[in-house]
Amino acid sequence: MYPVLNKLPNKSDSKPLPIVVIGNGPSGICLSYLLSGYIPYIKRGSAHPHPILQKKLEETPEVPIIDQDLEYLSEGLEGRSQSPVALLFDTLLRPDTDFGGTAESVLTWWHETNRAIPHLILGRNPPGGAWHLIEGSMITLSQGEWMGLPDLQFKDWMRKKRRGLRNNRATAEDIAQYYQHYVAKKGLQQNFICGTVVTSVRKVSPDVNFSYAQQDPERNSHSFWDFPEKDDQIASGNLFQVDGFIKNTNGCQQPFSIYAENVVLATGTYDSPSKLGVNGEDLPFVHHKLSALEEAVKNKRVGMTSDPVLIVGAGLTAADAILFAHHCNIPVIHAFRRRVNDPGLIFNQLPKMMYPEYHKIHQMMKEQSVACPGPYECYVSLPEHHVLSFTEDKKCIFQDKSGHQKVFNISMAFVLIGSNPNLSFLPNNGIDLAIDNEQPVNSKRNPINVDPFTYECVQEKGLYAVGPLAGDNFVRFVQGGALAVASSLLKKANKNPP
Repeated sequence: MYPVLNKLPNKSDSKPLPIVVIGNGPSGICLSYLLSGYIPYIKRGSAHPHPILQKKLEETPEVPIIDQDLEYLSEGLEGRSQSPVALLFDTLLRPDTDFGGTAESVLTWWHETNRAIPHLILGRNPPGGAWHLIEGSMITLSQGEWMGLPDLQFKDWMRKKRRGLRNNRATAEDIAQYYQHYVAKKGLQQNFICGTVVTSVRKVSPDVNFSYAQQDPERNSHSFWDFPEKDDQIASGNLFQVDGFIKNTNGCQQPFSIYAENVVLATGTYDSPSKLGVNGEDLPFVHHKLSALEEAVKNKRVGMTSDPVLIVGAGLTAADAILFAHHCNIPVIHAFRRRVNDPGLIFNQLPKMMYPEYHKIHQMMKEQSVACPGPYECYVSLPEHHVLSFTEDKKCIFQDKSGHQKVFNISMAFVLIGSNPNLSFLPNNGIDLAIDNEQPVNSKRNPINVDPFTYECVQEKGLYAVGPLAGDNFVRFVQGGALAVASSLLKKANKNPP
């Protein structure tokens, strides 16, 4: 069970919370684990295969990783992330995974309750965030083992379910269930308020007059609302006011408003699908989520005898849509702007043996264009084509690279060209926090500008960003951001050992 709204500390009768985290996906879960007093140490007798890192780890083996100099430890590490702390935490958890090795984590975890910092994790969905919105049968791009969180290996959880991994990969349903199980197994439920929508985060004066709530004797003394009574533990400087509402089981929306000394943005980028910005894109047969295709098939609005569905995009979500339509024998027109051999195309970066279904889609994209029909039924590829407009009679007008226009009849259109974070709860939609503060926040092109070793926003002290908002787009690497934030917040709260 997760706490209900009447257990939220209200701004009128409670001290400010030390930390509020907005978003309960993998970043938020990992951060809650670290803030709950689970402290990583180097396992006695372990040897890391990276010789320089091993030498650094031997210098202060008794000091927890979270209290060490993360910049020093991560210096010189290389891998599939641009974040030095992400690479550090990943290589400590999975020492040589990129080289096919199976070396165990060099970390051991101690639960030091005196180092826990009270915090709340606010999220719309159950723990796991957007993983609960993805079609359950979809296979993850990352290896299943890379989806795991600290001190509970994903493969061990799958083994207990008597399930195996397909090509070392897992389904979205498995991942969502694992994250919920992780929160329960690690005893983190009291930190999570699910069904919440945050509508505003803004700075307020620190001179707010707080009257401290009387402790309810019936409340569990280890619960999240038991904050320290010492005035010196309230951070100096500005506070944040977090407003929003919670959706009750009866459908009502109950507002809440709380103060926090620090706020962590962990909302991911799944909220707001990207749009083409063309005429007719708002017509009812044009959709921007894969779930709309699944719904249409279920309700028999499209089938093998209907006009083709149009799928726009050349990423993995578009590929998943094609796979789903192909499985249901639904004809597909697939339009995308890039060349099929463009090195930036994700299909040209994936190992064929590990991702056979995506390799198959790429093969179809190359061999089944409208210019030269190939062996694949019910599929037509339109490389280097731009959508110009949609019409009310369900036609789509394209322009090819030569400037020629083409018109196709379609039954439905699915524009699957990525998504953007919804930061409408921040002043100016968070644009002021981005690296280029004249452009919207985008996980790949314009993430929030954070200190690489604390993940604190450069433009706003006390505000942190983790996960895709900070440019970390894979679960295995978002955990380093959580380590950096927890390390910074422990220092702020004077929770470091002497």
